[in-house]
Amino acid sequence: MPHRHDIADDPLRLLAVRDTPLSLDEVYAAVGDPAAGGTAVFVGTVRDHDGGKSVTSLEYTAHPGATGELRRVAEKVLADFPVRALAAVHRTGRLAIGDVAVIAAVSCPHRAEAFAACERLVDDLKHQVPIWKHQVFTDGTEEWVGAC
Repeated sequence: MPHRHDIADDPLRLLAVRDTPLSLDEVYAAVGDPAAGGTAVFVGTVRDHDGGKSVTSLEYTAHPGATGELRRVAEKVLADFPVRALAAVHRTGRLAIGDVAVIAAVSCPHRAEAFAACERLVDDLKHQVPIWKHQVFTDGTEEWVGAC
């Protein structure tokens, strides 16, 4: 059942695709809400391997319309969950192993809703927002992984 939101209190607090380091504090602060009893936060970091191969470097590239598509994904989450506040930011450019690539956070009245809404947000962001990952492996091979 869809949930209605007060237009004066826009739950879409922060949506961005950036080429600068991401801040967990900024995202967490953005979703603060006195009516929220649960806040779920996901932090995606660059790992040193993928598909059984060691990664040496990684770069994210976004389509110019990526932020608009991120908004569309977020609005679907708002329609399906009782979200009080939502934030999502994704990095672009060259990242090192351990760097933060994406942060998503959702606050809801209860924890189960927050977990479910945050999971949907991250899954849909990964599969629908046009951001591509270029990985170079230690064996010299390369791979492009895309959203769409």
